[in-house]
Amino acid sequence: MGPEPKRSGWAAEREPAPLEKGLFQDGDSSSDCRSDDSPGSRLPSVVLQGKTAFPEMFQTSHLLLYERFRAYQDYILADCKASEVGEFTAEFLEKVLEPSGWRAVWHTNVFKVLVEVTDVDFVALKAVVRLAEPYLCESQVSAFTMECMRELLDLKGQRLPLQELWVVFDGSGAFDQTALAIEHVRFFYQHIWRSWDEEEEDEYDYFVRCVEPRLRLHYDILEDRVPSGLVADYHSLLSQCEGIYRSFLNLRSSLSACGSDSEQENISMVEGLKLYSEMEQLKQKLKLIENPLLRYVFGYQKNSDIQAKGVRPDGQKVTHVVSSTMMTGLLQSLLRDRLCQEPCAEDREVQFHSDPLSAINACYEGDTVIVCPGHYVVHGTFSIADSIQLEGYGLPDDVVIEKRGKGDSFVDCTGADIKISSMKFVQHDAVEGILTIHRGRTTVESCVLQCETTGVTVRTSAEFVMKTSDLYGAKGAGVEVYPGSTCTLSDSGIHHCKEGILIKDFLDEHYGIPRISMVNNVIHNNEGYGVVLVKPTIFSDLQEDAQDGAEENKAPTAPTSGEAEAAARVGLGEPLQCVAGRGGLGARPGPSEQVEGNWEIVSELVAASTQKGQMRKKRLSELGITQADDDLMSQEMFVSIMGNQFKWNGKGSFGTFLF
Repeated sequence: MGPEPKRSGWAAEREPAPLEKGLFQDGDSSSDCRSDDSPGSRLPSVVLQGKTAFPEMFQTSHLLLYERFRAYQDYILADCKASEVGEFTAEFLEKVLEPSGWRAVWHTNVFKVLVEVTDVDFVALKAVVRLAEPYLCESQVSAFTMECMRELLDLKGQRLPLQELWVVFDGSGAFDQTALAIEHVRFFYQHIWRSWDEEEEDEYDYFVRCVEPRLRLHYDILEDRVPSGLVADYHSLLSQCEGIYRSFLNLRSSLSACGSDSEQENISMVEGLKLYSEMEQLKQKLKLIENPLLRYVFGYQKNSDIQAKGVRPDGQKVTHVVSSTMMTGLLQSLLRDRLCQEPCAEDREVQFHSDPLSAINACYEGDTVIVCPGHYVVHGTFSIADSIQLEGYGLPDDVVIEKRGKGDSFVDCTGADIKISSMKFVQHDAVEGILTIHRGRTTVESCVLQCETTGVTVRTSAEFVMKTSDLYGAKGAGVEVYPGSTCTLSDSGIHHCKEGILIKDFLDEHYGIPRISMVNNVIHNNEGYGVVLVKPTIFSDLQEDAQDGAEENKAPTAPTSGEAEAAARVGLGEPLQCVAGRGGLGARPGPSEQVEGNWEIVSELVAASTQKGQMRKKRLSELGITQADDDLMSQEMFVSIMGNQFKWNGKGSFGTFLF
């Protein structure tokens, strides 16, 4: 076995009895719950599906997040390093695993066969087995005779990985710990462990750095808390990283076999550096997805595959009327108020629908959808790819569209010019936000958005306009503004969200500066800040250095209400006059809380855009362009932030998230 590794927690002196009690979590982990002193198994059993009548197995895949979390943290890994995972796992198994006398099903992708365990090699995480009697085997490819299976076991030295063994159920309870221990090892190496973990920084916080975030992500995916597109991206990144890592290992092995200073070695070293760089980039992307906070802050930019239909072949535009039941009085009102407003206008086709989703799916470019008063329950996604108008006939509280059932999104917009007005959207059991603008311009006017996850997401190159509307209830940000997008908010309310407005990091050279306008809005009762700007820590350091260099200058005077509004529309050509005194915002006398909140947001956003402009000028200078073209340097953050009220937000009107 070798020397026993040092560890804290339950350590070597703790006996299996208390360990068993801890692993079972007071008996809550099974449907057949019994007290600790009652005989018999506390784990449920399951019958394997197939033609062969295998004995019942222990059912261990039902374990909850907190059960696995406690097992790995308290009993298996504790505070070990990545390089010590094997040692700690072997020590754990040695204390809880029965070394012999139990049966299991050897389960592979090709076959299942019943075996009997005669010994366990804890260091290698393998069991010494022999075929059980009677011989039971089921194969998906071809029939395995007993002789063929014996030959296969001989080739493997009668030793099988514990992860491939499913313990046969025993009602006495004697093998409960064995079944649970193997399940924890199997789950760890299938879903948590990465082949490159040992080459990462070998610190004592492996559980905190890697195990916990991956474990939580696994259960978030199981419970449909992560968008399906992001899940697909994560698995794709994992496969890519595994492939590149294998190539890197093969190349490293070949280098050790090459003669020193050979031309082939130099070429291989360059290729190795390239593979290493690619692998590091993929690993960083994986960590962004695994960390729940970063996953929320940076979001997920999926590519919408909604295809626009364009104009109808005959060039006609259609008005779609949505009503669960159409009464004569309602029809007369529609004719008077909407359908026949202009007597001289040419005839226009009218189509009737019982639900708004079917009406939107039937739309072409230029169509109008009128939703009559009522409560409509939908189970699909509103995918709007053409320029249409979606309007409610009445007050927002009279026209309610409620989405039920788990899905990735509620309303997806990709049309060039979409207008939504006078209706209420209610979201339940959602994964993504209530409204996502992928591209084009979407205008929301006189609407109520009752959110579940995030609220409105404005993707890069998209434009969002919200007027006289109300947005609340988002567990993330009410509005997420991506780099290169345009967001205009006026006379609206954003409240009771985690954050009011989240502005994504735009300082990277590949990102465009967002254009933001906020006028006469009320942002209140949010858990965090009214407005949050995401930016890298390195930028914060640069900004502090710039402030230190400006301390010798005369401190700016506090802006009055008129000055704040006059300075609230600023481009890159003149921002430093407004932000030189950013560090003294809290000491400015005079302005009201409302004006101060507006001024603080303007100052920080303009400072960020200024720094981006300076970094860009520096890059151009390094390329030999000493005088930049005016058009090239004319990117501006046109900020119009005035008249907004920030009330009762948990952390204040404005804050930054550094990463």
